[in-house]
Amino acid sequence: MTTTPASPALPRPRWARPPGAPAQQLWRPATAPHLALAALFLAAYTLIAVLRYQRFGSPSYDLGIFTEAVKAYAHLRAPIVPIKGEGFNLLGDHFSPILALLAPAFRLFPTPVTLLFAQACLFAWSTGIVSDTAARLLGRNRGLCIGAAYGLSFGLQRAADAEFHEIAFAVPLLAISCRQLLLRRWHRAAWWALPLLLVKEDLGLTVATVGVLLLWQGRRWWTGTILLAAGLAGTAAAVWWLIPHFNPQHHFDYWSKAPHHGWWQAIWQPLSRLEAWKTVAWTTGITGLLALRSPLAVLAAPTLVWRLTSTNEAFWGTGWHYSAPLMPIAFLAAADAADRLGQTSRPWLRQLADRTVTALPAVALACSAGMTYGVGDLARADAWSSGPRAATMRDALHLVPDGVRVESVNSTLASLAARTDTYWVGGSKTRPPDYLLLDLQGWGDGIKDPAAYGAQLHPGATYELLLNRDHVAVLRLQP
Repeated sequence: MTTTPASPALPRPRWARPPGAPAQQLWRPATAPHLALAALFLAAYTLIAVLRYQRFGSPSYDLGIFTEAVKAYAHLRAPIVPIKGEGFNLLGDHFSPILALLAPAFRLFPTPVTLLFAQACLFAWSTGIVSDTAARLLGRNRGLCIGAAYGLSFGLQRAADAEFHEIAFAVPLLAISCRQLLLRRWHRAAWWALPLLLVKEDLGLTVATVGVLLLWQGRRWWTGTILLAAGLAGTAAAVWWLIPHFNPQHHFDYWSKAPHHGWWQAIWQPLSRLEAWKTVAWTTGITGLLALRSPLAVLAAPTLVWRLTSTNEAFWGTGWHYSAPLMPIAFLAAADAADRLGQTSRPWLRQLADRTVTALPAVALACSAGMTYGVGDLARADAWSSGPRAATMRDALHLVPDGVRVESVNSTLASLAARTDTYWVGGSKTRPPDYLLLDLQGWGDGIKDPAAYGAQLHPGATYELLLNRDHVAVLRLQP
């Protein structure tokens, strides 16, 4: 009697293989291509941020706030940020003590550019990690494809364009933690996730989700349980104790942005917002939906949930820096999914995964070319020229000496914060500022006499007009 030979057993998903199985003997590519890719994006991210800074095109006062905080850390002081208010401790806004790591560099190079370059380094570092990890799973060429697409992702480009934010530290930490999960280095994944508790209070929920993956995929009961508890406890402690302790009003300012119409409204409202759907579509679509086939994708859930259920419209869309921490999760999940599909018995699925990965850089580059920010901004000729108005801004800055108290607006806050006690216009309450540096562009014809405006802001004070050109005014307090 003849018997039909048994078909070879298909390999199980890589996360399900026991340690020491053949999948652990993955081909190790040379690191040089991934380092080169990281260097390329280091240059790109630096250019995006520094060129905007030189054009005085700050989109918000955030760079000024972080400059004040890091300057305080560099001089071994509490992170008091006058831009937020007299005596305001930044730890009372968001719990981000990891910013203190930038203090030594800022002490050597006391300029906001130090922060911008640090963020570019962190993003570029994560690019090399993502590329190298994907290459371990898929081979060098496809790994570089995923790394290039990741570097061009909208989340990183938006964050670079929005200048510096604390989440810059979360990006490489998440990339490394995801890498360790994919390589079944469970304890390393936990250790690299824990510092996220020092980046921002909401990331404790992501730490807890890493713990869930350790329980679910790694069967690491003690490690997973401890990490889950640490993440939840970290967020709870930050929101209910640490931040209120440092906050002048002794409460967490962002409770008002949380959903407050009940659980049903918290679920229904995001589903009815077009911006929320766009964000989900962009986050999953940039990987050709591959990321959805990996358990790693669950790490994106906490960030997406708090953003899309918030009442703050800025959190719903793809703007600003909020999507940057999602990028390493999405692209390493895509690499994991492509690896899984490469083991399937269906040839068309294997081909689909391979072609999707290969196409990702081209799609990302095409999207970037159509953007008015990030890499797309570098293609504009005026992005490389600061223009005469920026020259006037620089002249205005030269009129303000170091160490004085000054009030200003977005465009010059960061430059001043590195060397003066800087406040938002009208923010110096205890005494009039020594100088006012006003960017009047966009204020219409509302301020025809800057000196009178200064006296209006600070009754009883008299200001001398030192400069009034190109909608830029500098006022000095008269004794």
